[in-house]
Amino acid sequence: MAYRVRLENFEGPLDLLLFLIKKNEVDIYDIPIAEITRQFLEYIDIITILDLEVAGDFLVIASTLIRIKVQMLLPKPQLDDDEEQVIDPRLELVTKLLEYKRFKEVAHKLHEIEDNQLEIYGRSYFDYSEFEEDDEIVIGDANVSLFSLIHAFKQIIQHVPKVTVHEIKNVEISTQEQSEYILKILQHSAQISFVDLISRFTDRIIMVVTFIAVLDLIRQELIIVNQAVPFGEIWIRRK
Repeated sequence: MAYRVRLENFEGPLDLLLFLIKKNEVDIYDIPIAEITRQFLEYIDIITILDLEVAGDFLVIASTLIRIKVQMLLPKPQLDDDEEQVIDPRLELVTKLLEYKRFKEVAHKLHEIEDNQLEIYGRSYFDYSEFEEDDEIVIGDANVSLFSLIHAFKQIIQHVPKVTVHEIKNVEISTQEQSEYILKILQHSAQISFVDLISRFTDRIIMVVTFIAVLDLIRQELIIVNQAVPFGEIWIRRK
């Protein structure tokens, strides 16, 4: 419970579905329900490990996916020529996804417009005295979604040998300590690979705490995470 994560703008289960559709490069109108359901449940496992407080929302969509999967496995009734075709059980979910995707794109566009307007100053209102000659101007912002980070973390933790015998002991590391550790690294290096950061540790618990520390530093706007290409290497740098 000490490592529970609270994010103000948490991406929900529909975001995860869109992420999986994009990652698997499948047609949103022809979703391979069995494979997407399997991957969705794998991500729920990771979310449960991270204790993100929203597993219930994901379980609702997971149950919907399983229901659709069952419906698609059932034998289709033989129809006469004058009978209507059976409605694809995926149609309702696809409609929700498309509507959600449209709203998300509009919200993103409005956010871009807001950011652009914040960079525009009237001549009489621009105060050059606020800037020193040697001040560093940071351009750009994070372009990595939460699920991209979870995807990278999932790939790393899958290669950690599973422990069959558990020794009960106190966790000797805290989120605060790992946050300070990450910031200390970024004092000496301009950036660090997310994979390299997590892979420095072999203990599963420390990996989880380090990942949560990354999320917390992003929430505090102390670090920025970037990807050059979708699903490519994730880099962390200090903001």
